[in-house]
Amino acid sequence: MKLPGWQGLNFGKSEAALKLPVRTGVDISDNLHPTRAHGFDLMLVWVVVCLLCLSAVMVYSASIALPDSPKFARYSPTYFFVRQCVGIGVGLLAALVITQIPMKLWEQATPWLLGITLLLLVVVLVVGKGVNGAHRWLPLGVMNFQPSELAKFAIALYGASYMVRKLEMREDFWKSVTPMLAVLGVLGVLLLAQPDMGAFVVIAAIAIGVLFLGGVNLRMFGLVIAVLVTAFVVMIATSEFRRKRILAFLDPWDPENAAGKAYQLTHSLIAFGRGEWFGQGLGGSVEKLHYLPEAHTDFLLAVIGEELGFLGVCLVIVAFFWLTRRCFLIGRQAIALDRVFAGLYAQGIGIWVGGQAFINIGVNLGALPTKGLTLPLLSYGGSAVVMNLFALAVVLRVDLENRALMRGGRA
Repeated sequence: MKLPGWQGLNFGKSEAALKLPVRTGVDISDNLHPTRAHGFDLMLVWVVVCLLCLSAVMVYSASIALPDSPKFARYSPTYFFVRQCVGIGVGLLAALVITQIPMKLWEQATPWLLGITLLLLVVVLVVGKGVNGAHRWLPLGVMNFQPSELAKFAIALYGASYMVRKLEMREDFWKSVTPMLAVLGVLGVLLLAQPDMGAFVVIAAIAIGVLFLGGVNLRMFGLVIAVLVTAFVVMIATSEFRRKRILAFLDPWDPENAAGKAYQLTHSLIAFGRGEWFGQGLGGSVEKLHYLPEAHTDFLLAVIGEELGFLGVCLVIVAFFWLTRRCFLIGRQAIALDRVFAGLYAQGIGIWVGGQAFINIGVNLGALPTKGLTLPLLSYGGSAVVMNLFALAVVLRVDLENRALMRGGRA
């Protein structure tokens, strides 16, 4: 596989400033073997492992009292903890396998993966498991699989592949813009039918971010932004439920809002207030005792804030900031080495992890309207954790290939 030169990108620093030995036209398809001692990003692995350990502890703490509620009476106190650990275990095993797959194979498999994703999004509407009026999950016995999580991974791959393949079409505006708009449109229709507007927001952010980082034509970028903004405005304007949620977020302490659409938000804010600087201690949350709905999923950060305090919340934010930044740096290294697909993919995953964490944290703190988005790597959800680890394992593969190439491409 010959790596072509990439002339249309400007990432703010020159290749010389990055101190990377840029080599164009190098064949690395046959001599990159991550199982050999090329080294890997140990800090990235440890940050992810620490977040997973915190996830297991906090999911157990947040869900241990749920069986006291009639809704969860048939579950044991360790039900959600065990399933979360199973998801983490499956994700880690998958990650070990995925780091062995070369990036060239992911690039070749992108159209197939996108097709499978679209098919699963259709299937979930027909036979999916319904929870609180939403059909987003396919029951697989030991865990429920959420196709929208696979869609986030697929759009990062497709966006990176799209920017590489469409380089020669930059002068033909409509020929360039139509495929991406079509894919986003189909994904949007299928996700909103579930409904899952939160996932569509993240997917749109990944697509837009990859386009921007790939140096897309400004007219094309502006058109995509305009279409998406118009779509979101229409979705909010035509849905009384979404409109009421937005209004409730603006004034959560209004008596009508506090007992209705802003109920979760007000109790989340109470949890943060009780946590103060150092928290009430592990297991000491009161809000998780059937006051705060979805305490182990969407609002896990509120439980962390109540039990571990301001310090615990700051450590979580710092971990996600570092993880996002690391994904971007790995991507920038790949692009400087003329590995554009791998680089844009890694940065797309950075947008996914960082963007979704930003939205979830903003929702928990009352800075953003309430959305059904989990906190990556932390919140309860088997398929979400598995896909997070899946995506980050491919980023680790990008880093492994970067290091091998910078060592001269020798195994």
